[in-house]
Amino acid sequence: MSCDLTAGRAELCKDQVGGLRRMYLVNYADITSVTLDSEERVSSITGASTINAFRYELKGQNNLEQTVTTSRDNGTTAVEQTLTAVLKSQNATTHKELKMLSYGRPRVIVEDYNGNYFFMGEEHGVELATMAISTGTTMADLTGYSLTLSAMERTPAPFMDATDEAGLVTLGLTIVS
Repeated sequence: MSCDLTAGRAELCKDQVGGLRRMYLVNYADITSVTLDSEERVSSITGASTINAFRYELKGQNNLEQTVTTSRDNGTTAVEQTLTAVLKSQNATTHKELKMLSYGRPRVIVEDYNGNYFFMGEEHGVELATMAISTGTTMADLTGYSLTLSAMERTPAPFMDATDEAGLVTLGLTIVS
């Protein structure tokens, strides 16, 4: 692999917005292969006969942050991918599913408000680092779940070759609400 740069970047238009729209959780063992295209976008996913991507709607204070740490002395580069997500309201079904999330290490697809999809935990999966289950103090406070999911990977979470859920299906996923 060459370490030489191949492109520059001009100042881009101010047409982007922050925030996350959805996250999709996929059981780690359901995916056996992820293919990247020449732009290093996820172009196909293969595995189990049905690869379920469980959709979670997000609103409010949600963020995907990726921190690249390199060491010239060690010759290493690692990327910590951290997703903070707030799920409003509590119910028994979500409670059970989030308990299972804490036991597993799924892969996570994150959709932002610009129509971008990112694939967290491509190689090693994602761990639930923390989960706070809150009932709030006053009537206007959050009753729900605050999650921090993290992955340690070789590269930043790749973009996916999809612009909507139909594109995720084309890549090989089955969307489950």
